Amino acid sequence: MKSRKLLSIGAALLALGGTAATGVLMHGAAFASVAPNAKKAAREAKAAQKALAAHKAAAAVAHAEQAVANDPQRGDYRTLLGQAYLLAGRFTSAGQALRDALALNPEDGRAALNLALASIGTGDWGGARTLLQAHAARIPATDLGLATALAGDPNAALEILAPAVRAPEATARTRQNFALALALAGRWGEAKAVAAMDVAPDQLNARMLQWASFARPANAYDQVAAVLGVQAVQDGGQPVALALAKQPDFAALTPTPVVSPEPEPQPEPIPVSEPAPVPVFKPVPVRMAKPKTVKPLPPKPAPVTVASGPYVVQLGAFANAGVARDAWQKLSGRVAALRPLKPQGATVPSGKATLYRLSVGGFARSDADGVCRAVKTGGGSCFVRMAAGDAVASWYKPAGRVGIAAR
Repeated sequence: MKSRKLLSIGAALLALGGTAATGVLMHGAAFASVAPNAKKAAREAKAAQKALAAHKAAAAVAHAEQAVANDPQRGDYRTLLGQAYLLAGRFTSAGQALRDALALNPEDGRAALNLALASIGTGDWGGARTLLQAHAARIPATDLGLATALAGDPNAALEILAPAVRAPEATARTRQNFALALALAGRWGEAKAVAAMDVAPDQLNARMLQWASFARPANAYDQVAAVLGVQAVQDGGQPVALALAKQPDFAALTPTPVVSPEPEPQPEPIPVSEPAPVPVFKPVPVRMAKPKTVKPLPPKPAPVTVASGPYVVQLGAFANAGVARDAWQKLSGRVAALRPLKPQGATVPSGKATLYRLSVGGFARSDADGVCRAVKTGGGSCFVRMAAGDAVASWYKPAGRVGIAAR
């Protein structure tokens, strides 16, 4: 399966073999150099980053290996190499490179997250959980929660993701990761209710069927490979000369430049099942992220003027009215265009349960589209549909007398 959603943390797996660093024998020309060269290492690392961004696994691996060979004490280059191996579906190699990266920089949260993914793929769920717990403060909650669920502890994942979902800055990705964790915990009714916040009704049942298949993997690597969108391959490990415990012997390597070296044979991919869409890890770039700035409070919104009509903007579907009310308070606090409007609710059947749909409306189509665009711009999710039993929510208590003015 090919996917354009590959991330800088890569992913997929190795065949279930040993994790010992027996390695792939290094060809003499592969790391030909007279001596370690920091400038060349920097150039190769930059080229590897570009290849990762373009999802070119073979090129990313080749450049990252050269970066490590020319500056073996740089932990960030080894993290980059681990990411390249993950993109190529080589979990054994990724695990070796990332363990070396953590040995050089124990505070590198992105290396810890990537190493946990590699460990999950090899079947070392306990090791992955231990690693995630040790580095929890250095990994974003959205990624930490889903990784914890994939490591076999969905209940712990829910404890991590629940506060993130309630946060004002929660995104659709966070909500969908929470929904998937609920599904993996066997709480399918709640999973469907949460997923419905960002999935259109005509796509919701298909999403649940995909997650049902996702929850029953045939191999240890299936879920990680599917979530991160890469193919698993047979992998004998990274070149032994790149291991931190045994640095490349540059003097022993052939110094003669090779114009067109013979490429190493690429391993055959191991087929993996169709991925579960939407829940993905946030890209973890090699460079450190800039600190967030505090945004000023938005100005008080002006009254919204819209034309009357049969359309509503659905903001989500929830397990009950109380959950919908909390969601409205958070969303209207972020999206100024919603504050003058009256929230509407409608209870609809969903299998053996019922869902409470939250909407605003009574609009002409063009005005409904405009409100939905404002919601999406504010970080929410929505879609426009015809009204179907929507009425002003019984729990709604207007803060003032601001209403919808018809024109």
